[in-house]
Order: sequence, then structure tokens, then C-alpha cells
Amino acid sequence: MNKIKAWLEEIGWDDSSIEVASEDASFRSYYRLRKEDETYILMDSSLLVESLPPFVEMNERLSTVKVRVPSIIVKNIKLGYLILEDFGSTHYLDILNDDNHHKLYKKAIDEIIKMQQADTTGLPPYDKDFLLFEMDLMQEWYLEKYLDIVLSQEQQESIKKTLETIADVVLEQPQGLFVHRDYHSRNIMLTPKGEVGVIDFQDARVGAITYDLVSLLKDCYIEWDKNEVERLALYYRDSVGLDVDDATFIKWFDFMGLQRHIKVLGIFSRLYLRDGKDGYLKDIPLTVKYVVETGSKYPELEGLVSLLKSV
Repeated sequence: MNKIKAWLEEIGWDDSSIEVASEDASFRSYYRLRKEDETYILMDSSLLVESLPPFVEMNERLSTVKVRVPSIIVKNIKLGYLILEDFGSTHYLDILNDDNHHKLYKKAIDEIIKMQQADTTGLPPYDKDFLLFEMDLMQEWYLEKYLDIVLSQEQQESIKKTLETIADVVLEQPQGLFVHRDYHSRNIMLTPKGEVGVIDFQDARVGAITYDLVSLLKDCYIEWDKNEVERLALYYRDSVGLDVDDATFIKWFDFMGLQRHIKVLGIFSRLYLRDGKDGYLKDIPLTVKYVVETGSKYPELEGLVSLLKSV
């Protein structure tokens, strides 16, 4: 905190008060600054300075296609500090309910469509190697380290074959679009003006058409009726004018969700075991439920589903 206060004094912001706003799953911290009658957010990435240039760059790319991202007021890339426009404290997760979720999700889906028009030049691809790399986190961190399971050679081969199948189906769908990667209820805000505000986009890649859609609709932090989720998924398909039948699109959507949730099982376990963050353990059961329920629809995934049911 002393380093932050010294920087604020250096840039003439020493008359502003500072309080903790939030922390995220990485090594970034956020503070709310109050200066005269205005508030701002200070992003402290000093422990992860390399994440700041991508944030600034993705902020600009998304602004260009009119996605509502926070304006950058002051930046110091070397120290790892940004002062940002304050979107307030209302995340989607705070306000979603049975009465408003359909309307709010449609607004969030409309933002996906805008995001997918953003420039993808130079972004790393969600290719097969990376899809598999992410899913491999489940075996290492969730099954072997968190659950302390010793997998047989047969089980390992079954997992490998299943993950290959999932990656192949993911790659069948349209590719080459801007992917936020963490587009869910904790990273979507309702600004004081009622706009959909998008945050935490610095890890963007270029990938499949359904990635951000499944992040949004099969959120690891909140669950909705499966039929409603499918209706909203098809709303997206129709909104972008994609000429593909319902069954094919839902299969793409399902397999993209499997890829993401299998990865997330590994990430939540790693956050606990490696980084000492136990807050995500409570979200593991819903994530497992997504994998088991979705995987059960497809006979080719029976091996993985059986394994997850048995542990």
C-alpha cells in the first residue's frame, strides 16, 4: 500500500482516499479511489506486471467495437498501476434472479456479438494443443492432487481419448473470433447508467464461436434451467444468423462447455492447492455437475462421466 500511496502522491492524486475494492483469482488487486466527488478504480498489477500491456491493448480493441469497457484515466505500465473509470459495485451475479435473468442474459449475449467483431490480430489461438493443455489440468490438479486418486493406465488412456474427442468437436465449429475467456456473472457489471460493463478481458484469445456464450450461460457460479439455457443459446445463433440446425449448434455449445468446465476443475483445485485460495472449492460441485450432466448426453463420453460419478 505504501508504494501505491507514493505513486498517487507522485501523480498529484495524494488528496484521494483509498479503500480495497476487490481481489480476483490472479495476483491483481483493486482499490477504489475517492477524489473530490468522483470515484475511480486503481488496478494494482505490480505482482503481475506483464498482464498490464494485454489489458490496455484489449481495452482498446473492445472500445473500438463499442463494447463498454472501463476508460483508462492514468497508466504506469512499468510499476503495474492503472487508474480506471469506476463501473460501481454491481456485478451480474449480485442481481440475477428469476424475473430479470432472461432480459439481462440477452443484453450480455448482444455484447458477445460485439466482442466477436473485435480485431484478433496477433492473439494466440485456441488450437487443439491449447484446448488439450487446459483440459489436462483436471487430471493433474483435480483428480490426482485434490482428490488424491491414483489413476490406472487404462483410466489415463480413457481420459486422453475423451479429451481428444471433445477438442475435435470444439474445432468443428466456426473459429477465428475474439474470445474474452472469462465472460461470466462476476466479470459483467451493470454500470450506474444501466449499461453492460465488461471487465477482466486481458487474457483474450482467438477461438470458437460458442466459447464466451457457454462461459455466460453455463456459469460456474450460478445455474439456470437447462431448457432456458438452450433457448438463450439458440437466441445467440439466430442473432448472428448462423445457418446450422438446433442439434448441431447445441452439440457445439455442449462440447465447448465440457472443455471449459473440465479445465475449470483443474484451475479451481490449483487455486486452492498451489495458491491457498479456498473460496473456489464451493464452486467445484456445480462444475462437476455440468460435466456429468452434459457428458451423459453423449455415449462417446461415457468413460469420463463414469469416472467422475465414481469419485
